Amino acid sequence: MPWLAGYPREKIDWFPEIDYSQCVKCGMCMNCGRKVYNWTDAGPLVKHPYDCVPGCTTCAVLCMKDAISFPDRDYIRKIYKKNKVWLKVREALKKEGKLTIKKGGNNGN
Repeated sequence: MPWLAGYPREKIDWFPEIDYSQCVKCGMCMNCGRKVYNWTDAGPLVKHPYDCVPGCTTCAVLCMKDAISFPDRDYIRKIYKKNKVWLKVREALKKEGKLTIKKGGNNGN
């Protein structure tokens, strides 16, 4: 998925922050598909912050005690709007054929 369509990831400060006073070390955050976290004696550590997908908050949603937070989503939306990232992503998805309607069914099959 071309989430940024050429926009430099390191220019977006979007990654989880952990409130260790709330963290119960349940490990749910370790399910991150991008492997943003490493496990330590203290619990999760945000080891690879720029591997986090901008806009993703799955780990925070799954956290038992709301110990994980992210910037407000308007932060990422302003960057996308200012740099026309949405338009570039749409064009990239078209090129990949992901926005092509497939014949033979109304559910994409």
